[in-house]
Amino acid sequence: MNRLLAALLGHPPRALGLALLCYGAAVTASGFDLQGHRGARGLLPENTLPGFAKALSLGVSTLELDLGLTRDGVLVVGHDPRLNPDLVRGPDGRWLFGPGPAIHSLRFAELQAYDVGRLRPGSAYAARFKEQAGVDGVRMPRFADVVDLVERARNRSVRFNVEIKTDPHDAAATATPEAFADALVAFVRERGLTPRVTVQSFDWRSLARVREVAPEFERSCLTSQQPGDDTVQAAEPGPKFWLAGLDPSAFAGSAPRLVAATGARVWSPHARDVTAERVREARDLGLEVLPWTVNERSDMERMIGLGVAGLITDYPDRLRAVMAERNMPLPVATPIAP
Repeated sequence: MNRLLAALLGHPPRALGLALLCYGAAVTASGFDLQGHRGARGLLPENTLPGFAKALSLGVSTLELDLGLTRDGVLVVGHDPRLNPDLVRGPDGRWLFGPGPAIHSLRFAELQAYDVGRLRPGSAYAARFKEQAGVDGVRMPRFADVVDLVERARNRSVRFNVEIKTDPHDAAATATPEAFADALVAFVRERGLTPRVTVQSFDWRSLARVREVAPEFERSCLTSQQPGDDTVQAAEPGPKFWLAGLDPSAFAGSAPRLVAATGARVWSPHARDVTAERVREARDLGLEVLPWTVNERSDMERMIGLGVAGLITDYPDRLRAVMAERNMPLPVATPIAP
């Protein structure tokens, strides 16, 4: 734990400072950051090549996605550490009954037997995304497959906001934060993607490891302060697992101040946690605010008015429409088939 705290709280080296300056310049040049959440979850299956192709075809500045690590060390794109029965059909074509096996317990070849291209009919999840079109025969892609898709689209500007999915309360479901971060850093460097990748996580241990081994990488601290889903627990003094041992009481319970203490430049809060006061505090600390997941036009308009740096949305088409009405620069569209 001491090593993690040192990585979080130590001063970044000169190399990191230069990288952050370059990133800031890139964001300024590209304008407002339109991030397609899990591709375009409101329109096509999440974290799939059809979904990412849709987002690229509409035009986004960033593809937001979640990562898992298989038993044989393959970085795959999927939100849930354990296969979700509302999203996944088994090798027999039937919906899973209850949570499926952990991604980390399966080899990539075994994972390819599962279909992730449709929401379970009648589920609460399906009711939330009535516009989502199902696509049968879709498999969980590798992160490499998403990168290859972007290269085929000849999109040289879109960024990747990749979430490391680890949970300090369910350690057996995933690789360790250190192993996960190391695998991601190695892949990103191998593909020459460092300037285009942001690593995000609710589990700040992963971000501490990234800072330790790759200080030039951009990092984003995810938080939620909602009832039943509170990773900050600002009202409860003491070190917090989600925060890699940081104690919110030492920072007056302020999420922006906690993020600033890690050396990260991006704070990504739950949309319902966003207030004018918190955005102002974050910006005064030199942070960019990137709320998730913002799907309603009224919320998009309000948050743009507050001065956030961008929005993560399931409906990139809606956000593009709001941006167009405000005469904001729009990300380039690069039509591509999955």
